[in-house]
Amino acid sequence: MKPGNIKHRKTSLTRKTKETFINILVDLDGSGKCKIDSGYKFLDHLVTIFSKYSIVDMVFQIDSRDKIAHHLIEDLGIIIGQSLEKSLGERSRIHRFGYAIVPMDESLSRSVIDLVKRRYSIINLNLTRDSVEDLIREDIEHFFRSLIENLNACVHINVEYGTDDHHKIESAIKSFALALRQAVEIDNRITGIPSTKGVL
Repeated sequence: MKPGNIKHRKTSLTRKTKETFINILVDLDGSGKCKIDSGYKFLDHLVTIFSKYSIVDMVFQIDSRDKIAHHLIEDLGIIIGQSLEKSLGERSRIHRFGYAIVPMDESLSRSVIDLVKRRYSIINLNLTRDSVEDLIREDIEHFFRSLIENLNACVHINVEYGTDDHHKIESAIKSFALALRQAVEIDNRITGIPSTKGVL
């Protein structure tokens, strides 16, 4: 049980289309354990990093039915965002806001999040190469956007500077994970919905 008798926030979701099959088990109050095999090593690396630093447990079953990378990467972002949104429930007693600044060698990224139930995002990864490891640039950018749009929140991610695109992406996903970790945390001093409106 979470502090103040808040129930453990867990979700199981399945996304099944003619293009992909993905099942995800998410524990918002986990320890950062991740089990994923998407067929794309850098994508697995990014999701594992996100799980580790957000301290959200994630277990996946994945089948790319049409073997098209873009479809799988998009659907993976969608279902991660949807599972996080579902796990948050009515978002009662959470911190709501989170932010983090993370360096990785020469790169620096900043992420800010408001778990208000309004979709708005500004994402600047500032990538320069056509691909990073086994992913093309547009699919990396699309993964971030698909995840964040389905989280149903206001998120700003900005790579402030850097020269290595691998480092830029890692610092960005780490900063986003840490910001989310802060925003979803339960605070015993808060009662009800964290908004002067009474709703998010």
